Amino acid sequence: MTVPRVLARCIGAGVFVLVTLAIAVALDLAFGLRDYAYSALFQPAVLQAVPDYLRHQPESNFVISTSLAGESHRTREYHFTVGHVVGAPDGVERDMLVVNGMYPGPTIEVNQGDRLLVTVQNNLDERTSIHWHGLYQNSTPWYDGTLGITECGIPPGQSLTYNFTLGEFYGTTWWHAHAGTQYSDGVVGALIVHPSKEVVGWPKWDEDVLVQMADWYHTFSTELLELFMRPDVGLTGTPGDEPVPDSATINGLGQWQGHGDYFTFNLERGKTYRLRLLNTGSFASIKFSIDSHQLTVIEADSTPIAPFTARYVTVAVAQRYSVLVKADASPTESGAYWMRSTMMTDMFRYSKWGVNTDVRGIVRYKGESDEGALPGPTDSPDPWMEDKSLPFVDGLSTLEPLEELPIPDATRAWRVQYSFQKTWAHEWLGFMNMTSWLPVEGRASLFNVQEDTTYAPQGTSTRGDEFYITEDDVYVVDLQVSSLDDGDHPFHIHGYTPWIMAVGPGRYIGQEYNIEKPLRRDTFFIPAYHYMVLRIVTDNPGLWAFHCHIQWHMAQGLLMQIAIQPSKLAQWTTPPEILAQCGDSYAPRTLDSLLEKTSPPEPRS
Repeated sequence: MTVPRVLARCIGAGVFVLVTLAIAVALDLAFGLRDYAYSALFQPAVLQAVPDYLRHQPESNFVISTSLAGESHRTREYHFTVGHVVGAPDGVERDMLVVNGMYPGPTIEVNQGDRLLVTVQNNLDERTSIHWHGLYQNSTPWYDGTLGITECGIPPGQSLTYNFTLGEFYGTTWWHAHAGTQYSDGVVGALIVHPSKEVVGWPKWDEDVLVQMADWYHTFSTELLELFMRPDVGLTGTPGDEPVPDSATINGLGQWQGHGDYFTFNLERGKTYRLRLLNTGSFASIKFSIDSHQLTVIEADSTPIAPFTARYVTVAVAQRYSVLVKADASPTESGAYWMRSTMMTDMFRYSKWGVNTDVRGIVRYKGESDEGALPGPTDSPDPWMEDKSLPFVDGLSTLEPLEELPIPDATRAWRVQYSFQKTWAHEWLGFMNMTSWLPVEGRASLFNVQEDTTYAPQGTSTRGDEFYITEDDVYVVDLQVSSLDDGDHPFHIHGYTPWIMAVGPGRYIGQEYNIEKPLRRDTFFIPAYHYMVLRIVTDNPGLWAFHCHIQWHMAQGLLMQIAIQPSKLAQWTTPPEILAQCGDSYAPRTLDSLLEKTSPPEPRS
């Protein structure tokens, strides 16, 4: 049985929202309806001119440096301040959590092998942490930034400097809060790691830009979470109905009911542009396209791809793609073209008034378009999308790596299955091997294992609300994952970029692996009632989260932990400032004992 959980606190006008919801749901249920289009809960107040206290970012902030790549290794420093602002990314004012007053937050640019120092000042009234998505954190697992697993979280009013090297990693990724649902409110940003040398076989491009896409809510995430997690009724009267977004943003700008603005790129005809697509949202997969332009995919989650030309690319939550776009479209009267970020609605389980699923940006050709000109009627379909002669990229597309590296044979296998179930306390929770994850306040799994290597013994084990798979030596392991759920899930593994060896319908019960040229990526799309097989080498000591990246599902407990080489972790020294976050949880006995241990070796270059 699962212990009843309190996952969030309602903030602001929570009591009013709950009363309003109760009345709305009671009326709807009385008439047997599942359509909440007229519920006051889902209709914002009448819009007026609104102040926007966010720092507006010009187009230049999303242009990636071409001179940084290839520089010698060095230490690069950034300073983050996490705090509250009032902003209106899509024209609707709301409270937000952001870094340095910006949404999205600052873009970090480094080179492969650099050392990165990021000092994070927490000006919130709750703990926070920053996760560096996709980075290996080899020999520095305590800087992974996962609250409850690798740290206890930066306390209010305090700061922490994350200090690690990039090692052999390069590519397009991002950083985000990994505490509760904070990143849904705006604590996100891009992280670009340039390769130390030219990638052989990659096409050339002239300029490099970011396209950071995300679904967007008009309600603060903890308010939504409080309603979503209510026993028996959830948000809509049906437990498990995830909050449907109100709109979406492209590089921090979106549109809702005639309000908001369009993010614009100005291109030079004849040039080739690398667009780095990131879905930094909470729930919805996003289909990206540009009218009258082909997209050539060259990267997926930091792995170089054999060039693949498509008419659109679907990006699941936390995934990244790089596409090349040639500025050679046929001229139009406006000299501008729609850049489309369309939310996929297959996971939206109820109707919601005013939702804008089709958020747009603008691509202009310099010298061919007036600044205020729009590409055409905003309600017109994209004729380019009707061209069936070109394929598309979605979660099940078979992309091939640019370079085929030897793949070691597996020597061990773990089986994992996940589902959603109703508990004895009438909560609708996510389970991985029958365990629903809940972090322990003031504790972190990494330090528990360092203190006592039997905390997560070899093989599979459960500690309260925590499920572990543990390997204490170096093996090649296949993680055989089966979905017992009717929804799609973008899963992410920390500390690794595994090979995707197989995918197919049903549970995994020994089927032959079916991918001829396995791709490596850190975020993978597992469709409803499908299995997927992932291969890793257990050579990166740490406590690594494996979880669904949909914010609402992780809050429901759809997370497990992989403990790699705990006996080696027990010999390493955790920085005292990390342990100090935990208050008295690891003091004085544990703190003293951990500080007496040896330092880990320098990370691999």
